[in-house]
Amino acid sequence: MATRRHHTPLRTSKQDIEVARRIPDTPQTRAPSYRLAFSDEEFMTSDEMRGVRFQLEYLKPELWLRERGIESTVVLFGGARIPEPGKDPWAARTPQARENLVKASRYYDEARRFAQYASLTSKAMDYSEYVVVTGGGPGVMEAGNRGAADVDAPSIGFNIVLPHEQAPNEYVTPDYCFNFHYFATRKVHFLLRAKVVSIFPGGFGTLDEFFETLTLIQTGRMDRIPLLLFGGDFWSKAINLQALEEAGTISPGDTDLFTIVDSADQAWSIVREFYDLPQIHLEDA
Repeated sequence: MATRRHHTPLRTSKQDIEVARRIPDTPQTRAPSYRLAFSDEEFMTSDEMRGVRFQLEYLKPELWLRERGIESTVVLFGGARIPEPGKDPWAARTPQARENLVKASRYYDEARRFAQYASLTSKAMDYSEYVVVTGGGPGVMEAGNRGAADVDAPSIGFNIVLPHEQAPNEYVTPDYCFNFHYFATRKVHFLLRAKVVSIFPGGFGTLDEFFETLTLIQTGRMDRIPLLLFGGDFWSKAINLQALEEAGTISPGDTDLFTIVDSADQAWSIVREFYDLPQIHLEDA
């Protein structure tokens, strides 16, 4: 991580690591107890150091993005399994799932177009505001990063270590590609700078991200921002929040905290009006 260093007369940790590599090989220097604490992998990955790892995983992306002047973001959440139109729906396990994923591939294009709107707006602000951020993986995430790349804009990918599916897509700006161990710190970074959160069709992870955002807004722990749910047909089948209102477990009006949209044009129009942004014409880009 390239960070600005302040002058100090004291030796740095990096210098001491280099010295430690050159010390004589003896039973004492080979002992685990002799390792410098911050370069001792066994110690740093121990259960007792979990709190420190949380802090490190928060600080690295925070300092990195702050130093590069990233002030606000447009977040795209959505399914990793939604294919690009014309591509094989690799995640389908049944004929019905295959048919539905092929139909859902239109959201790949909508996510890509939505990211283009955000990125052209970001360009006018020297890429400090409205920077596209995704989970960095395939599907809708790839479409978001790809939309930014289409207009030569940077985009952020917050990847996470998983046993399957999740690896950085080729469209994430390499300098803005991060990897996480903890879902919790990753979700903090998704929302820390968010001016817009868009939710495309997806699975458990997408639902988790939607409800996390919705809960923070509902409880006043997060400012009211455009929270856009792409795909009325999909979400009307996937969730029934009206039933919660009828049951009295949420307040009347809580379902107004998000807006259902069906196209990137409609969605960006809402964002533009909310923040009084200049109109963008993708055809002129």
